[in-house]
Amino acid sequence: MNKAELINAVAEKAGLSKKDAEAAINTTLDVISQALAEGDKVQLVGFGAFEVRQRSARKGRNPHDPDKVIDIPATTVPVFKPGKALKDSVAK
Repeated sequence: MNKAELINAVAEKAGLSKKDAEAAINTTLDVISQALAEGDKVQLVGFGAFEVRQRSARKGRNPHDPDKVIDIPATTVPVFKPGKALKDSVAK
């Protein structure tokens, strides 16, 4: 499912216009992105949690030249951890 299909599904299920559904989805994604950028955790009970984790610096190998060792810098990455209800609904 892509974003357009998600907008259509939300509009149909919630009885909203596609324009209103698109605004709601875009706003939700913006708020989640902003909260993660500020280092906050976004927890949606039953669905899951979005958080930011630090990935430490490490050594890696260049796939085109495995003899060369490269330094991979530390970085901050967003992570999603699914909740129990989501896991259960997918596992059926």
